[in-house]
Amino acid sequence: MTILATVLVAFVAFEHFYFLVLEMFLWTTPKAIKAFGIESTDFAEKTKVLAANQGLYNGFLAAGLVFGVLFNNTNMIVFLLSCIIVAGIYGAYSTKKIKLFYFQSVPAILALVSVLFFF
Repeated sequence: MTILATVLVAFVAFEHFYFLVLEMFLWTTPKAIKAFGIESTDFAEKTKVLAANQGLYNGFLAAGLVFGVLFNNTNMIVFLLSCIIVAGIYGAYSTKKIKLFYFQSVPAILALVSVLFFF
C-alpha cells in the first residue's frame, strides 16, 4: 500500500479505537454525551451496557484494520472499510444524524478509494 493509503487506513483505525474508548469507558461522561448527542445522563446510564458492546465491535474493526496494514492483507482492509462505510450510512439514516456519515463513512470512503486505486 502507498503511504497515503496506509495513513488513511490508520486514521480510520484510530477513529474506531477512539469510539471504543468513548463507548466502553466514557459513555456516561459529559464528553461522550456531547459527542453522541445523548439526550440525558439518565439515558446514558440506562444504555451503557449496549454502548459498551458497540464499542467492543468498533475495537474489533480497528484491530482488524491494524492487522490488515501490518500483514499487508488488502482483502481484509477492503472488507472492513466497506463494513464501516455501510455502518456509517445506516447509522446516519437510522438516527437522522448526517454528522455520523461524515465522521464514520467519509474517512472510510477516502481510505477505501486510496487502497483500491493507489495499491
